[in-house]
Amino acid sequence: MTRASRFSDVVAGHGEGPVWWPGEGLRITDAYQGQVVSLAADGTVARRTDVGAFVGAFRPRTGGGIVAAALRSFVLVDPDGTVHDLGELWDHEGLRMNDGATAPDGSFLCGSMQTGGPGGEASLLRLHVDGSVSAVLTGVSVSNGLVFSADGRQVYYNDTPTHHVDVFDVADDGSWHDRRTVADLGEDSPDGMTIDTDGRLWVAVWGGGQVRCLDAGSGAVLDVVEVDGPTQTSACTFGGDDLDQLFITTSDEGGSGGPHAGSVYVADVGARGLLPVPYPA
Repeated sequence: MTRASRFSDVVAGHGEGPVWWPGEGLRITDAYQGQVVSLAADGTVARRTDVGAFVGAFRPRTGGGIVAAALRSFVLVDPDGTVHDLGELWDHEGLRMNDGATAPDGSFLCGSMQTGGPGGEASLLRLHVDGSVSAVLTGVSVSNGLVFSADGRQVYYNDTPTHHVDVFDVADDGSWHDRRTVADLGEDSPDGMTIDTDGRLWVAVWGGGQVRCLDAGSGAVLDVVEVDGPTQTSACTFGGDDLDQLFITTSDEGGSGGPHAGSVYVADVGARGLLPVPYPA
């Protein structure tokens, strides 16, 4: 077992979506404030970038700035903070964007999240490099995780209410096939996820105050990173100059996140991560 330490003070109400990028360092989402929060090397807030009324996930763009998932749309944010909203994708008030990532071809994927009802009304959407949008998955509830293997031939995905970490094969055209379960977390809820250079999965457990390292083949638990205080561990990513530090976001959503909820934590877990693929715009 590994124990994480606090990297920052409370910097977000619902901290999510951490991304580390050279020259930018660590950035996270303060989701319900609609902001991307840039953190300095000492964990202090360097900058806040407004995205909209809500921001679920983001990734860097090749030309600078970010691509992001706002409340019900994809947006492009320029380096100077100018926001270009690409258009509302639905008018269902019970759905909002949630977690996402870029695919090997640079397209940006993000899942809508159902905020009420029996579930199964949300989708996982792809913003193609030409600006068009298509559905990758339908009939889901709360898309989370979403990481590709180093060769891009497999993608790992959490629909959180299923309590499963699943894997799909990725076809040459980018479509997903042959879904199967890597790990069943029982009563625990898998949230954000990242992958290291050895192909191991690092899964934040919402409500569990921890990140679990899983073997991507067998689903066996290889390590547990404990976070003291906050229970709502929401996501994780590797960062630092050598991509060898595991940064963990936490949330105080609902006011029940526990002590220091909304802080970022960090742990040395003896692994290295991968940089995200930038969106080509």
